[in-house]
Amino acid sequence: MAASASHRNPSMRIVFGGDGFLNDQTVKDLCRQACARRPDAEFVELDAASCDSYAFDEAVSPSLLSDAAVVRVSNLQGADDKLGDAMVDYLKHAGDDGGTVVICQHEGGMKGRRLIDVLKRAGADMVQVPDLKKADARINYVYQCFERRGRRVDPVAAQQLVNVLGGRTGELAAMCAQLCFDFDDDPIGVDRVNQYLTASPQVTGFVVADKAVEGRTAEAIVAMRSAIAQGTDPIALIGALAMKLRTMAKASAVRVGTISQSEANINPWVLKNAGRQLSGWSSDGMRRCIGMLAWADEQSKTNGGDPVYALERTIEAIGAKGRN
Repeated sequence: MAASASHRNPSMRIVFGGDGFLNDQTVKDLCRQACARRPDAEFVELDAASCDSYAFDEAVSPSLLSDAAVVRVSNLQGADDKLGDAMVDYLKHAGDDGGTVVICQHEGGMKGRRLIDVLKRAGADMVQVPDLKKADARINYVYQCFERRGRRVDPVAAQQLVNVLGGRTGELAAMCAQLCFDFDDDPIGVDRVNQYLTASPQVTGFVVADKAVEGRTAEAIVAMRSAIAQGTDPIALIGALAMKLRTMAKASAVRVGTISQSEANINPWVLKNAGRQLSGWSSDGMRRCIGMLAWADEQSKTNGGDPVYALERTIEAIGAKGRN
């Protein structure tokens, strides 16, 4: 997901907040681009939490090695007043001449905001990083990871990546890159994604849930028993089944107008797909299956309970759309 910038003064750019991985990646990209534009420049890394104004002045001043520098300043939120004054003074006297550039990194939050406000007034370019907290933002980020490589990803595959890796943005980015490197498929499909994620109990759970909802009960039970034999905790499978039914229940509520699509707070494509899976379901059947999942959850947490038996009975109920 692209960060937003105001492009005011290329002599100093402040990368602010948002997702931690994306923040760091944005800083690295800006440093790499700056160094590419200034092949003779010296690259200097400073930590604002520990360096002083003298170190900063030395970094941005011409040296014996080069007249220009690319200076990365991390932990801007930790800068003291003297370092802040030196940075403001540099910015006030820096020209738009393609010389030294300073790229600052701020983790977000209120600490150090006064300095940022002063630097912005002096002309610093602000780059706001998105936080990727919402599922839609994560899925869009997955799409962009593939687009940057000139590739596409199937919506089901993108959703699977987000379902499993969640807010671990670095792992999401690495997985997208690996899939593009290893496979020529365009778009990359969910089967390719699952090839690399089969060790995850979440993947196994979603596979079991999909088979159960599709009425492929025997296949779902075989997949469930195989996953448990390989060490998957039953509670992970129960969680995936519960997530699937909750999504379908929300899709049903949107369809009849009980709640709006925005109130459902689910990716529109996921909601649409869940709506297609509602055929043959009744409200009573959905309630019965959700009750079975609660019972299976209790069995998995109770001494003497049999979670595998409970899972099997629940999968059978889901496969029959709650009619048995």
